[in-house]
Amino acid sequence: MELIKELIGRLIPDNPAELGIIIGVALFAITIHEYSHGKAALSLGDPTAKNAGRLTLNPFPHIAPLGALFMLFFHFGWARPVPVNPAYFKDRKKGMILMALSGPISNFAAAFTAGLFVRHMYLDNDIYRTILIYMVLLNTGFGLFNLIPIPPFDGSHVIENLLPDSAAVKFMKTRRYAPVLLIALFLLDRFTNFNIFGRIFSLPMIQISGLFGGPNFFKAIGM
Repeated sequence: MELIKELIGRLIPDNPAELGIIIGVALFAITIHEYSHGKAALSLGDPTAKNAGRLTLNPFPHIAPLGALFMLFFHFGWARPVPVNPAYFKDRKKGMILMALSGPISNFAAAFTAGLFVRHMYLDNDIYRTILIYMVLLNTGFGLFNLIPIPPFDGSHVIENLLPDSAAVKFMKTRRYAPVLLIALFLLDRFTNFNIFGRIFSLPMIQISGLFGGPNFFKAIGM
Protein backbone atom coordinates (compact mmCIF):
# COMPACT_ATOMS: atom_id res chain seq x y z
CA MET A 1 0.00 0.00 0.00
CA GLU A 2 2.90 2.37 0.66
CA LEU A 3 3.98 1.84 -2.95
CA ILE A 4 0.55 2.99 -4.13
CA LYS A 5 0.71 6.08 -1.90
CA GLU A 6 4.16 6.95 -3.22
CA LEU A 7 3.04 6.56 -6.82
CA ILE A 8 -0.11 8.60 -6.27
CA GLY A 9 1.97 11.31 -4.65
CA ARG A 10 4.23 11.41 -7.69
CA LEU A 11 1.32 11.46 -10.09
CA ILE A 12 -0.74 14.45 -8.96
CA PRO A 13 -0.54 17.28 -6.42
CA ASP A 14 -3.11 17.49 -3.64
CA ASN A 15 -5.78 19.92 -4.91
CA PRO A 16 -9.59 19.86 -5.14
CA ALA A 17 -9.73 19.69 -8.95
CA GLU A 18 -7.68 16.53 -9.12
CA LEU A 19 -9.44 15.05 -6.10
CA GLY A 20 -12.61 15.49 -8.15
CA ILE A 21 -11.03 13.43 -10.92
CA ILE A 22 -10.31 10.61 -8.47
CA ILE A 23 -13.87 10.67 -7.15
CA GLY A 24 -15.29 10.70 -10.69
CA VAL A 25 -13.17 7.75 -11.79
CA ALA A 26 -14.04 5.82 -8.60
CA LEU A 27 -17.75 6.39 -9.23
CA PHE A 28 -17.29 5.18 -12.80
CA ALA A 29 -15.52 2.01 -11.63
CA ILE A 30 -18.25 1.26 -9.09
CA THR A 31 -21.05 1.93 -11.56
CA ILE A 32 -19.85 -0.25 -14.42
CA HIS A 33 -19.01 -3.01 -11.94
CA GLU A 34 -22.51 -3.21 -10.47
CA TYR A 35 -24.26 -2.50 -13.77
CA SER A 36 -22.38 -5.45 -15.28
CA HIS A 37 -23.55 -7.72 -12.46
CA GLY A 38 -27.15 -6.70 -13.09
CA LYS A 39 -26.82 -6.98 -16.86
CA ALA A 40 -25.23 -10.43 -16.61
CA ALA A 41 -27.98 -11.61 -14.25
CA LEU A 42 -30.65 -10.28 -16.62
CA SER A 43 -29.05 -12.03 -19.60
CA LEU A 44 -29.17 -15.25 -17.56
CA GLY A 45 -32.88 -14.79 -16.88
CA ASP A 46 -32.91 -12.91 -13.56
CA PRO A 47 -34.77 -9.54 -13.69
CA THR A 48 -34.32 -8.80 -9.95
CA ALA A 49 -31.73 -6.04 -10.37
CA LYS A 50 -33.73 -4.45 -13.19
CA ASN A 51 -36.95 -4.54 -11.17
CA ALA A 52 -35.14 -2.99 -8.19
CA GLY A 53 -33.90 -0.08 -10.30
CA ARG A 54 -30.28 -1.21 -10.07
CA LEU A 55 -29.76 -1.83 -13.79
CA THR A 56 -28.67 1.77 -14.21
CA LEU A 57 -25.57 3.81 -15.03
CA ASN A 58 -26.52 6.30 -12.34
CA PRO A 59 -23.72 5.79 -9.79
CA PHE A 60 -25.62 6.76 -6.65
CA PRO A 61 -27.81 3.63 -6.26
CA HIS A 62 -24.60 1.55 -6.39
CA ILE A 63 -22.60 3.38 -3.72
CA ALA A 64 -21.74 1.64 -0.45
CA PRO A 65 -20.54 4.56 1.74
CA LEU A 66 -17.81 2.63 3.56
CA GLY A 67 -16.64 0.92 0.37
CA ALA A 68 -16.51 4.28 -1.40
CA LEU A 69 -14.37 5.76 1.38
CA PHE A 70 -11.96 2.83 1.16
CA MET A 71 -11.82 3.28 -2.61
CA LEU A 72 -11.10 6.99 -2.24
CA PHE A 73 -8.45 6.83 0.47
CA PHE A 74 -6.90 3.38 0.03
CA HIS A 75 -7.62 2.71 -3.69
CA PHE A 76 -9.37 -0.55 -2.91
CA GLY A 77 -13.07 -0.79 -2.15
CA TRP A 78 -16.47 -2.24 -2.86
CA ALA A 79 -19.96 -1.19 -3.99
CA ARG A 80 -23.49 -1.91 -2.84
CA PRO A 81 -24.25 -5.36 -4.29
CA VAL A 82 -27.05 -5.63 -6.83
CA PRO A 83 -29.85 -7.99 -5.75
CA VAL A 84 -29.73 -11.36 -7.48
CA ASN A 85 -32.13 -14.31 -7.34
CA PRO A 86 -30.29 -17.43 -8.55
CA ALA A 87 -33.58 -19.32 -8.73
CA TYR A 88 -34.03 -17.73 -12.17
CA PHE A 89 -30.82 -19.29 -13.52
CA LYS A 90 -31.12 -22.50 -15.52
CA ASP A 91 -27.81 -23.63 -14.03
CA ARG A 92 -27.59 -22.00 -10.60
CA LYS A 93 -23.89 -22.55 -9.98
CA LYS A 94 -22.76 -21.57 -13.46
CA GLY A 95 -25.06 -18.55 -13.41
CA MET A 96 -23.72 -17.30 -10.09
CA ILE A 97 -20.11 -17.70 -11.25
CA LEU A 98 -20.74 -15.82 -14.49
CA MET A 99 -22.67 -13.09 -12.67
CA ALA A 100 -19.93 -12.71 -10.05
CA LEU A 101 -17.10 -12.53 -12.57
CA SER A 102 -18.88 -9.99 -14.78
CA GLY A 103 -18.13 -7.14 -12.35
CA PRO A 104 -14.34 -7.55 -12.12
CA ILE A 105 -14.16 -8.31 -15.85
CA SER A 106 -15.90 -4.99 -16.61
CA ASN A 107 -13.31 -3.15 -14.50
CA PHE A 108 -10.40 -4.90 -16.20
CA ALA A 109 -11.98 -4.10 -19.59
CA ALA A 110 -12.22 -0.42 -18.64
CA ALA A 111 -8.61 -0.43 -17.41
CA PHE A 112 -7.48 -2.14 -20.61
CA THR A 113 -9.32 0.41 -22.78
CA ALA A 114 -7.83 3.33 -20.85
CA GLY A 115 -4.46 1.62 -21.14
CA LEU A 116 -4.75 1.63 -24.93
CA PHE A 117 -5.16 5.41 -24.82
CA VAL A 118 -2.13 5.66 -22.52
CA ARG A 119 -0.10 3.57 -24.96
CA HIS A 120 -1.17 5.12 -28.25
CA MET A 121 -2.79 8.51 -27.52
CA TYR A 122 -0.56 9.83 -24.75
CA LEU A 123 -0.97 13.63 -24.78
CA ASP A 124 1.04 16.15 -22.80
CA ASN A 125 -1.97 17.37 -20.84
CA ASP A 126 -2.06 17.00 -17.06
CA ILE A 127 -5.82 16.53 -16.69
CA TYR A 128 -6.07 14.09 -19.61
CA ARG A 129 -3.10 12.11 -18.30
CA THR A 130 -4.43 12.02 -14.75
CA ILE A 131 -7.86 10.77 -15.82
CA LEU A 132 -6.33 7.98 -17.92
CA ILE A 133 -3.84 6.86 -15.30
CA TYR A 134 -6.51 6.73 -12.61
CA MET A 135 -8.86 4.90 -14.98
CA VAL A 136 -6.20 2.23 -15.28
CA LEU A 137 -5.16 2.15 -11.62
CA LEU A 138 -8.54 2.33 -9.89
CA ASN A 139 -10.33 -0.06 -12.24
CA THR A 140 -7.49 -2.56 -11.92
CA GLY A 141 -7.49 -2.20 -8.14
CA PHE A 142 -11.27 -2.46 -7.89
CA GLY A 143 -11.32 -5.56 -10.08
CA LEU A 144 -8.54 -7.25 -8.11
CA PHE A 145 -9.97 -6.40 -4.70
CA ASN A 146 -13.38 -7.79 -5.59
CA LEU A 147 -11.82 -11.12 -6.52
CA ILE A 148 -10.93 -11.71 -2.86
CA PRO A 149 -12.53 -15.08 -1.95
CA ILE A 150 -14.05 -13.66 1.23
CA PRO A 151 -17.75 -12.79 1.57
CA PRO A 152 -19.28 -10.56 0.34
CA PHE A 153 -16.77 -10.03 -2.50
CA ASP A 154 -17.26 -11.52 -5.95
CA GLY A 155 -14.48 -14.02 -5.46
CA SER A 156 -16.46 -15.61 -2.61
CA HIS A 157 -19.41 -16.30 -4.95
CA VAL A 158 -17.06 -18.01 -7.38
CA ILE A 159 -15.50 -20.18 -4.66
CA GLU A 160 -18.87 -20.95 -3.10
CA ASN A 161 -20.25 -22.28 -6.37
CA LEU A 162 -17.14 -24.29 -7.20
CA LEU A 163 -17.22 -26.12 -3.84
CA PRO A 164 -19.20 -29.32 -3.23
CA ASP A 165 -22.62 -28.59 -1.75
CA SER A 166 -21.70 -29.62 1.80
CA ALA A 167 -18.60 -27.41 1.82
CA ALA A 168 -20.51 -24.58 0.18
CA VAL A 169 -23.08 -24.57 3.00
CA LYS A 170 -20.32 -24.24 5.59
CA PHE A 171 -18.65 -21.51 3.55
CA MET A 172 -21.93 -19.57 3.32
CA LYS A 173 -22.17 -19.48 7.11
CA THR A 174 -19.12 -17.21 7.21
CA ARG A 175 -21.02 -14.45 5.38
CA ARG A 176 -22.40 -12.87 8.54
CA TYR A 177 -18.94 -12.48 10.11
CA ALA A 178 -16.65 -11.97 7.12
CA PRO A 179 -17.22 -8.23 6.42
CA VAL A 180 -16.60 -7.23 10.05
CA LEU A 181 -13.55 -9.49 10.23
CA LEU A 182 -12.18 -8.06 6.98
CA ILE A 183 -12.54 -4.46 8.15
CA ALA A 184 -10.98 -5.35 11.51
CA LEU A 185 -8.03 -6.97 9.73
CA PHE A 186 -7.66 -3.94 7.50
CA LEU A 187 -7.64 -1.52 10.43
CA LEU A 188 -5.25 -3.75 12.38
CA ASP A 189 -3.02 -3.87 9.33
CA ARG A 190 -3.00 -0.08 9.17
CA PHE A 191 -2.21 0.40 12.86
CA THR A 192 0.52 -2.24 12.98
CA ASN A 193 2.06 -1.16 9.64
CA PHE A 194 2.33 -4.81 8.63
CA ASN A 195 0.95 -3.78 5.22
CA ILE A 196 -0.51 -7.17 4.31
CA PHE A 197 -2.98 -5.68 1.82
CA GLY A 198 -0.25 -3.62 0.22
CA ARG A 199 2.01 -6.67 -0.03
CA ILE A 200 -0.76 -8.67 -1.68
CA PHE A 201 -2.23 -6.06 -4.02
CA SER A 202 0.26 -3.27 -4.76
CA LEU A 203 2.65 -5.19 -6.98
CA PRO A 204 -0.03 -7.02 -9.01
CA MET A 205 -1.96 -3.76 -9.36
CA ILE A 206 1.06 -1.92 -10.75
CA GLN A 207 2.14 -4.83 -12.96
CA ILE A 208 -1.31 -5.29 -14.50
CA SER A 209 -1.73 -1.52 -14.94
CA GLY A 210 1.67 -1.42 -16.63
CA LEU A 211 0.69 -4.32 -18.86
CA PHE A 212 -2.35 -2.33 -19.98
CA GLY A 213 -0.64 1.08 -20.28
CA GLY A 214 2.85 0.07 -21.37
CA PRO A 215 5.93 2.31 -21.03
CA ASN A 216 3.85 5.50 -21.01
CA PHE A 217 2.07 4.32 -17.85
CA PHE A 218 5.36 3.87 -15.98
CA LYS A 219 6.56 7.20 -17.36
CA ALA A 220 3.45 8.94 -16.02
CA ILE A 221 3.90 7.54 -12.50
CA GLY A 222 7.63 8.20 -12.47
CA MET A 223 8.92 4.64 -12.65
